Amino acid sequence: MATRKSRSIRPSRPVRPAGSRGGIPLTRDEYRQLKKQKEREERRKRQEAWEAARGPLDVPFLLLAMLLLAVGLIMLLSASFPSAQSSARLKNDALYYFKRQAVFAVIGVVAMLWVSKINYERFRGLARLAIVVSIVLLILVVLPGPNRYGKLLGLEENNAVRWLGIPGTTLTFQPSEVAKLGIIVYFAESISKKREKMRTFREGFLPHIIILAAAAGLTMVEPHFSGAILIFGIGAAMMVVGGIHWGWIAAGVAGLCGGGYLMLFTGLMEKIGYNASRIAVWRDPFGGDTEFRRGPAFQTIQSLYAIGSGGLLGVGLGKSRQKFGFLPEAQNDYIFAIVLEELGLVGGTLIMVLFALLIIRGFWLAIHARDRFGSLLVVGVTTQIALQTFLNIAVVTNFIPATGISLPFFSYGGTALAIQLVEVGIVLSVSRQIPAPKAR
Repeated sequence: MATRKSRSIRPSRPVRPAGSRGGIPLTRDEYRQLKKQKEREERRKRQEAWEAARGPLDVPFLLLAMLLLAVGLIMLLSASFPSAQSSARLKNDALYYFKRQAVFAVIGVVAMLWVSKINYERFRGLARLAIVVSIVLLILVVLPGPNRYGKLLGLEENNAVRWLGIPGTTLTFQPSEVAKLGIIVYFAESISKKREKMRTFREGFLPHIIILAAAAGLTMVEPHFSGAILIFGIGAAMMVVGGIHWGWIAAGVAGLCGGGYLMLFTGLMEKIGYNASRIAVWRDPFGGDTEFRRGPAFQTIQSLYAIGSGGLLGVGLGKSRQKFGFLPEAQNDYIFAIVLEELGLVGGTLIMVLFALLIIRGFWLAIHARDRFGSLLVVGVTTQIALQTFLNIAVVTNFIPATGISLPFFSYGGTALAIQLVEVGIVLSVSRQIPAPKAR
């Protein structure tokens, strides 16, 4: 009887683990289930973030910003029409500055509302790109080259090369304005991740101070002293809030005090020849000879005349006399002098109160933000507004030497205004995710 050959039975292959969890191998089915669970968790988090980003924005902060913008546009129209009307380059268009500023205001408001609807967590992914673009743009301004300003791409205005854009047109912008926003976003993302490491020198202090020194140093080279002060001040404030060691804070304060004393009271600026005339003007704008008063001190003297002419209630909106060819840059850095001349001490104080309320509300939002990243974003934006407002008013009143710094929402400058409104949008985006207070 023929026997059928028995087939050899091969041993079954062991199921290879498709992954592991906590060092324990997982089968393919377990791995798929775990993967689906993670995907469900990610979808849930995205849904929660989307729902949180749809929350109500902070109305007080929005109203204060819009009120300052409206008043700023009115004062810009009042301060700028004499110089615009007398300029053949501007085709004697009295509304030239106002119309351009209004266009950028509309663009900025639209961008602000759009940014306010974005979940601010998405800005984390743009942090490194923002700082790289900022540094590259600052480098492009100072690179030497064959153009008539001695630069490769940098454009000159008012004896300073601070702009990039198309020569011979109004399509220009200041990279220092972009750098301020880049510093805010990058520092917020970096500091929020490091937490306790911010107290260390190697991981907390050194990387941030190098980036800050590079951005501020490139801005100083332009030269743009006020821009460098703002960039350094914004970054330093965010590092302090981020939790750097108190020893570095004390060293920084001591360094600033020592540097300020050397520059202002020891004649160091006269020896190196950098902005020495501004120190002399700050000390006594009415001193010196006639050439001094008609030269370096002329702008400060006219600003003080405007402030003194305003008195308590002002000469009336639109009735300033200093803007008719006496006060240079009346629509730009010295617009607050026109505000004080036309609206007086009372009107100027009310505007300063609006700025103060905006700044206080901004820091309140920073304290109540949902997470560390959002809090640092608001701190950066609010610090910029606070520092820029204080420095501008201090310069206009000759409290500090002139630095060429603009007043937020008021001074002429389309790029600066649009970026300021985008920053307001970032604050509003953070405010959407602040938990509502629980009813008792």
